[in-house]
Amino acid sequence: MTTTNNLAKYMTGFLGVYLPHERNVSPNTIAAYRDSFVSFFSYLRDEKQIKIEKTALLDINRDNVIEYLRWLIEKQGNSIATRNSRLAAIHSFVSYLQYETIEHLEQWQKIMAIKNLKKEHQTPAYFTKEGIKLLMEQPDNSCYKELRHLAILALMYDTGCRVQELVDLTLESLKIQCKPYSVRVYGKGRKVRIVPLSDHVVDILKKYMDRHNIDYELSMKKPIFCNSARNKLTRAGISYILKKYADMARACNSNIIPEIISCHQLRHSRAMHLLQSGVNLIWIRDLLGHTSIQTTEVYARADSKQKREAIEQASECLTPNLITGEWIDNKNLITWLKGLGKV
Repeated sequence: MTTTNNLAKYMTGFLGVYLPHERNVSPNTIAAYRDSFVSFFSYLRDEKQIKIEKTALLDINRDNVIEYLRWLIEKQGNSIATRNSRLAAIHSFVSYLQYETIEHLEQWQKIMAIKNLKKEHQTPAYFTKEGIKLLMEQPDNSCYKELRHLAILALMYDTGCRVQELVDLTLESLKIQCKPYSVRVYGKGRKVRIVPLSDHVVDILKKYMDRHNIDYELSMKKPIFCNSARNKLTRAGISYILKKYADMARACNSNIIPEIISCHQLRHSRAMHLLQSGVNLIWIRDLLGHTSIQTTEVYARADSKQKREAIEQASECLTPNLITGEWIDNKNLITWLKGLGKV
């Protein structure tokens, strides 16, 4: 971006110096903020006819930001969560500018006053166990390429990891030489968690590594999953793989495969299935890498079947047994008896 108004300088300082070195923000967060500003500047270009090279600090104002956020939902069809994440990126940049360009302090404070929209707590969309089983049956594990696809889907479901966490996994993250099997996952905020691996998933991983001639000892720093060009897979690439086999599974049984699918649904599915199997909610929180148990509780609220069964099992009959019989249940007879002796 070549501008004469210092916007490029401040944007470079924000993404290249402030976030990584002063805030110690992870590369994934920086990439997300960068994408947010690509979206915002594209909006200014396409909707406001402000050329990229002409964009100035004064164009980042309250009116433009509010109209952009409205455009995301009404015209682009983005969710409230996406709208709020875009606003978070703008807020972070504006907070940085408050100290770098104090002469525009009133402008930045007006933007900082823009609030997040409240999200409705929707039930997480997830596959049933039968749906996951049908999905995993679709890749042909005798095929070189589809064995890799099966390993991707199986590992993503078994660990409940986010798609970016799966993309970032390297071979040194795996501990599959001896039991107990596990994988080290690097989550949001560079937090590390150790996730256990199921025996059958380790079998798939070992078969995949053997068929693809992956030497564990010599390739420890390399990604577990690469594309045909030997580059790290992208989130879009993994989403494509999931959609491909979900479409195949839906053709077999449309009743158990959701119409709209995403990689995050495998994460939701793993959490729901563990909860339904009686796994403690705190353990599920640790598996998923949630900071707060309140985030994990959404799965407990969503599973009405488990709530009903738990309440039924915990309930004791503390009320007296009702007297019953043919004459008690016969309303006409009761009416006749009550009328006896009355004049």
